[in-house]
Amino acid sequence: MINAQRILVTAALPYANGPIHLGHLAGAYLPSDIYVRFQRLRGREVVFICGSDEHGVPITLSADKEGVSPQVVVDRYHEMNKAAFEQFGMSFDNYSRTSLPLHHRTAQEFLLEFHRRGILKEKKEKQFYDDQANMFLPDRYVEGTCPVCANPDARGDQCEKCGTYLNPMELINPRSKITGRTPVVRETSHWYFPLGDYQARLEQYVREADERDGWKENVLQYCRGWFKDGLQDRAVTRDLDWGVKVPLPGYENKVIYVWFDAVLGYISSSREWSERIGKPDAWRKFWLDKDTKYVAFIGKDNVVFHCIVFPAMLMAWNDGERTEKYVLPANVPANEFLNFEGEKFSKSRGWGIDVKDILTRYPADPLRYYIAVALPEYRDSDFTWKDFQARTNNELADILGNFVNRTLAFAGRTFKGVVPERKELDRLDREMDEILSRTPGLVGDRFEQYHFREGVLEIMNLARAANKYFNDSEPWKTAKADIDRCGTTINTSLRVARALAILASPVIPSSSEKIWKMLNLPGEAARQSWDDAAGTGIPSGHRLGTPEILFTKIEDDVIDAELRNLTQPLSPPPPAEPAKQSVTMEDFKRIDLRVARVVEAENVPKSQKLLKLQVEIGGERRQVVAGIAQHYKPEELIGKSIVVVYNLQPAKLMGQESQGMLLAASDSSGKLVFITPSAEIQSGSVVK
Repeated sequence: MINAQRILVTAALPYANGPIHLGHLAGAYLPSDIYVRFQRLRGREVVFICGSDEHGVPITLSADKEGVSPQVVVDRYHEMNKAAFEQFGMSFDNYSRTSLPLHHRTAQEFLLEFHRRGILKEKKEKQFYDDQANMFLPDRYVEGTCPVCANPDARGDQCEKCGTYLNPMELINPRSKITGRTPVVRETSHWYFPLGDYQARLEQYVREADERDGWKENVLQYCRGWFKDGLQDRAVTRDLDWGVKVPLPGYENKVIYVWFDAVLGYISSSREWSERIGKPDAWRKFWLDKDTKYVAFIGKDNVVFHCIVFPAMLMAWNDGERTEKYVLPANVPANEFLNFEGEKFSKSRGWGIDVKDILTRYPADPLRYYIAVALPEYRDSDFTWKDFQARTNNELADILGNFVNRTLAFAGRTFKGVVPERKELDRLDREMDEILSRTPGLVGDRFEQYHFREGVLEIMNLARAANKYFNDSEPWKTAKADIDRCGTTINTSLRVARALAILASPVIPSSSEKIWKMLNLPGEAARQSWDDAAGTGIPSGHRLGTPEILFTKIEDDVIDAELRNLTQPLSPPPPAEPAKQSVTMEDFKRIDLRVARVVEAENVPKSQKLLKLQVEIGGERRQVVAGIAQHYKPEELIGKSIVVVYNLQPAKLMGQESQGMLLAASDSSGKLVFITPSAEIQSGSVVK
């Protein structure tokens, strides 16, 4: 694990085409903010960079639909999301946007450097053209009938009904979204980045970075899937009028492809930060000094761009004669998806809740805490209103808030708001001291390894132990029988309250500052030393502040109203299919179901439907062939836990042996969804 003193942290640039929702917070933003706040408490030099991704076809489509310019769309959502992040408590050092001239210059600088050195390849290709609108049509500007499921409204890049990834040329009866006319095919030219030329170096980079800093298994498996398929050239330019203009002769009407320019937004945002603080070269020591540790927080849908594409671009730059050599990410912690009340967030269906809306009804800290303990670090997780209420009431209010309030209130009543002396320690005091002394290390180790859920649980365990210590010490009794013993209990409890304010500040910053203020301590909790959280108590004789309620409980009627007011009711279950022939209990007992983990996945040659999976079942490895290629790309499956029929007789499909069958069900759109364990469970476990 790398413990650098200078750390560059970036969080994925959110698309300025809609408001951010809770799933975005759980994917990249809350984990990165916890990490940054923790590292600042460790005394490390940190810069935290983000901004809006403001180019691409979806933005132009939204603008066309509204009858406004793309700038109007991105201006609206940039300001909206920036404000939501601020209200949520994100501690960005800079929140930029890719429509700024500084960003355009940065992206053009990279493109021109690659072009000057002959890295880019020019290719001619066929593309749909709308001769009435006089424009080439990017993939999302073309619709038609899906060649796989016959959906008449498939997009040029993907069919939303069956999930198949498409090329616009594969569509049946294609039509332009601009005019509705059938497009013609014309030849166009584009520059390509030779990603495949960097594959060997990228594989070595990922392997060595994992050895140094312990990458997540889901990220590694995703990368291995791309490497196994072989990296291909990627178009760097596009026929579009919204984006960074291509500064090359003959390409005046084209723009730089958004995949290329967006990741460079981290660099341009850092340069903007330098200029804003009056130190134009400050960004260089974070990006161009090999002693910097760079951590890029993303959601799993961005793995390829941050683990493969962006590092390849930086490698290409570093190969040149310039003295400026960029650092590559030391780690790319990618989370899975957070669902909402059992279903995926869906803008088109209006399913979910936006950050700006939920923060009008609830404070940020309870939301931060709940998302932190529900982070989809290893597999998809779920936000439910009932669980949000339970975590707020039972943990924040009844455990943490209760301990702080009862300690301060007791000190106010019994010791007139002054910290009593800590005298001779008994067994309970020493046990509490031991728990307190080891907690910063436990939490810190978890945060350093990007296991934020576990770290947050350790903080709450300290609060639980403190409540138990208070109860077992019975200061209400010793206040009458042994005031010194009572004073030692309260002094120790106040010491724990101080530590909790520091340790919890990366997760619930506003509430931690309230605790700090109630303790009447100088400065801020967020500016203290993590390593000193358990070591320095509060001196006896110190006058405390006024206790107040930290967390307000959420009543049942409030949550009932939230459930009634969901944007859209949960999809009604489809009619049940007729039951098949009855089986006896003995028949059923013969079926052996096991939990398996997918370690490799690839397409079966000459088959549009079959995928070949290598699965781990306990210590055994098997091959399973499944007809799911139209629903999942191979790299999406790697690392997933599934349920398989373990004792199914082997069979051959398209010449490939299959040693089992996976269990899946079809959702309302016809997409296959795996039957997966709802909690972490070891592969090979028997399903009963």
